Amino acid sequence: MDCIFCKIANKEMNSNFVYEDDKVFAIMDINPICDGHILVIPKEHYVTVFDVPEDILSHMFNIANQIGQKAMKVTGENGMSLAFNYGDKQMVKHVHLHIMPNYEKPASKTAEEVYKLLMED
Repeated sequence: MDCIFCKIANKEMNSNFVYEDDKVFAIMDINPICDGHILVIPKEHYVTVFDVPEDILSHMFNIANQIGQKAMKVTGENGMSLAFNYGDKQMVKHVHLHIMPNYEKPASKTAEEVYKLLMED
């Protein structure tokens, strides 16, 4: 399979991991639309949110809650949006959950800068 998220999950490609367990991982979005833009991704390949088992969906939200709080703290934001992306219009056809602290405020830092702030704490 030629899925970039599967390659990252299998450690065939590098990424800035902010979280990982046996079910999901979270990485900095390489094209952030706001500071602290992070993706929570199941390790198993699922194309649509309807394919993802309920326990994995629940786990993704729990992890997003934990990471989102930390992302808001290091970016100085007091809110965030969570959004699932999947389907034909997606460049990567692997379900992922976006964590976006204040997505209406354009990114002022690189993903690497926010990653360093997240890892300091």
